[in-house]
Amino acid sequence: MDDFGRLLNIHVAGCAASHQRLLETLANFSDEQSKEPSALPGWTRGHVLSHLARNAESHVHLLQCASQGEQVEQYVGGAKARKEGIERHAGDSAAALVASVRQSIYALEGQWAATNSEGWQGQGINSAGATIMMSDIVFLRWREVEVHHADLLLGFTSKDWDSTYVRMELERQIMMWRASKPMGLTPVPQRALELVPHERLAWFLGRIEVDGLPKVAGY
Repeated sequence: MDDFGRLLNIHVAGCAASHQRLLETLANFSDEQSKEPSALPGWTRGHVLSHLARNAESHVHLLQCASQGEQVEQYVGGAKARKEGIERHAGDSAAALVASVRQSIYALEGQWAATNSEGWQGQGINSAGATIMMSDIVFLRWREVEVHHADLLLGFTSKDWDSTYVRMELERQIMMWRASKPMGLTPVPQRALELVPHERLAWFLGRIEVDGLPKVAGY
C-alpha cells in the first residue's frame, strides 16, 4: 500500500467514527433544539445540520464526477446555491434534519468505497472558487464533522475532538500560519504554543478568543 492509501485509510476511519459520534449526539434531538442558536453567528442548530447534510451531498457529487474524469463545482451554482440549499432545509423538523444527515453520511461513505483511482487523483472547485484535491476531500469532511459537531452546543466540545484529527489539523494550520506573510516564515505566537492542542486548534479555527492572541477569522 502506498503512502496515499495509508493516509486515506486514516482519514476514512477517523471521519467515519466522527460521523457515528455525531449521530449518537443527535439520538434525542428535538424540534425545540433545532431552532435554538448554534455557536455560529446567525445560524441555528438546524442551519448547522442542514449544512452538514448538504456538504456530504456535495462531496458525493465531486467524487462521482472526478471518477468520470470531470472537474466540477462542489455546489452546482456556486456559493449562492450553497447558501440557498442550507436555508431551504434549516427550518425542517428535527426528525427530518437528522434523517437527512444520516442518509447523506451513508451515501458519502458508500461513495468513498465506490470511488476509483482516477477519482481520488481528481480535482473539484469549492464555493469560493478554489481547487479541491480529491485526495484531500475525506480530511476536509472530517474537519466539517468534528468542528461543526462542537458548534451545535449539545455537549460535544473541542475537548472531545479526535486526537488524531487535532494533530493532523494543527500541522496544517501551523503550516498555513507560517506561510501567511509574503516574506519569510511567520512564527506561531508563543502564547498559542502554550495552549493545550485542542485549545490551540480552536483558536486557529476561530472558535475561541485568547488573551494576548489576535482574533482569527476561522472558517
